[in-house]
Amino acid sequence: MTYEEFKEKVGSVILTDEGNCPVTPVVQMLQGKWKLQILYELCIKCPMRFGELKKMLKPITNTALTNALKELEADDLIQRIQYNEMPLRVEYFLTEKGRDLLPVFYAISQWGMKYIP
Repeated sequence: MTYEEFKEKVGSVILTDEGNCPVTPVVQMLQGKWKLQILYELCIKCPMRFGELKKMLKPITNTALTNALKELEADDLIQRIQYNEMPLRVEYFLTEKGRDLLPVFYAISQWGMKYIP
């Protein structure tokens, strides 16, 4: 659906196959204190290692970062690649689905720059 089609239909009810607002599943997928920040960091630099992400997201805990990364991976927004070498190396990448969020983030950032001082 194009933006113009969305604007035309927004006056009527737009529902997913499950009967929900189409924005709800996206918000649920991205909710949480750290997920958007993790995706933002991966937009800036990809791939990133766990330690790099932790350094950029101070004061995130190891547990919070691990949980957020697992959830983003389960939603197919990021991919985790483990290299079996010593020392163990793990890198995180945006998937195609994750990269498809870039225009959405851009639109949100434009709105923020316009309305949030």
